[in-house]
Amino acid sequence: MARVLIIGCGCRGLALAGGLLAAGHAVRGTTRDAGRLAEIEAAGAEPVLGDPDRVGTLSAALDGVGVVCVLLGSAVGAADAVAALHGTRLEMLMMRTIDTTVRGVVYEAAGIVDAEVLAHGAQRVAAACDLSRIPYRLLHADPGDHTSWAAAAQDCVEIVLAV
Repeated sequence: MARVLIIGCGCRGLALAGGLLAAGHAVRGTTRDAGRLAEIEAAGAEPVLGDPDRVGTLSAALDGVGVVCVLLGSAVGAADAVAALHGTRLEMLMMRTIDTTVRGVVYEAAGIVDAEVLAHGAQRVAAACDLSRIPYRLLHADPGDHTSWAAAAQDCVEIVLAV
């Protein structure tokens, strides 16, 4: 089984963590909010205080990880900040995965974020993974349907692990 890092371990991330833990995977979940660390830990995942706006805060969380799930399709904030999460910040994160144990990426390409921003993020993930020869999946499931979304997200993780 693998260790999976969930970047953006909110309510849907916790649902994914539960499914992955039940399947025997180790899960590490990130949050920007120190007040949510206990909730992530209570769900059985290893909590990490990290901010995707500050990619350096996520570097240590990559240690020993086989799959990274970037679940920021419903990120909120100023339009330019959200665009950066799926642009320059995502690109920096993808570059940090090189020379790590990461062997798969799942990118949430659906959500409330502008569709064009998500499409550009998906292109960044594809380019970085193709360059590094790391398998990836784009998660297009409707985040409004939590049950179907969690199943689709877990399927994406299992697919990249099987490659």
